[in-house]
Amino acid sequence: MDNIVNELQRFGFSKYECQVYVGLLKNSPVTGYEVSKRTGVPRSMIYQVLGKLLDKGAIFTIPSDPVKYTPLSAKDLIDRLRKDYEQSFDYLEKELTSLDSEQEVDIIWRVHSDELVLKEMIDMVDRAKEELWISVWEPQVPIIKEAVDKRVKDGVKAFSVLFGAPKTEIGLTYHHNYMALEVAKERMGGHLTIVARDSEEVLIANFSPNTAAWAVKTKDPALVLVATEYLRHDIMYGEITKAFGSEKVDNLWQNNIDLTHIVTGKRFKYK
Repeated sequence: MDNIVNELQRFGFSKYECQVYVGLLKNSPVTGYEVSKRTGVPRSMIYQVLGKLLDKGAIFTIPSDPVKYTPLSAKDLIDRLRKDYEQSFDYLEKELTSLDSEQEVDIIWRVHSDELVLKEMIDMVDRAKEELWISVWEPQVPIIKEAVDKRVKDGVKAFSVLFGAPKTEIGLTYHHNYMALEVAKERMGGHLTIVARDSEEVLIANFSPNTAAWAVKTKDPALVLVATEYLRHDIMYGEITKAFGSEKVDNLWQNNIDLTHIVTGKRFKYK
């Protein structure tokens, strides 16, 4: 009962209105006095509540002495609410969009907390129309995989770099296995994660075991380009490593102090 009342309240019904409507669904037609008695709504308030329900079209009167009340069927009420809210959303979409001022493309939105960052990632995936570029670590892979797979089925091209999750595929997948994950994690200070869509928008996030996740989201073309190019180079570096062998590539940077700094962020050879 409490859950039903809570849900109805989301559609503009007061608590007393919810109680009366549900009470009439269970027993009707009944008088106002009987409604008050069965539902616990105070007698001093019952006719005011009944009047509001009549105005909403949620109940009807039956001519009698005294007057009795009966509810609109649950199915009809739900259909009416659904139709009303769809019309409201259509109206708001049209009117608010016309009022929405043009925003500068270089605006950067900041997002904090693991939950909100993951929601933004999934939202970015859901809004992709043609192309997705994704770099994600194993703990976050299961959370976004379903959304990405759905977009791929819809014809969106997805290119992904996965850190860990060796048996998982998300679109055209490249596994970041040419370097120890702890090297990348230490240099980046966590799990650097990227989702870019349609060359229009990018989300750059970092997940850390010790602090809340953070992210920035923007349509700034420069940042979108940089993030996408980062993924392209990461993919090519991985493919080059596969072609020439990880031992040769490791020797290349581990035996050069400048390349060691580039790869690890430290001015000494990585042990």
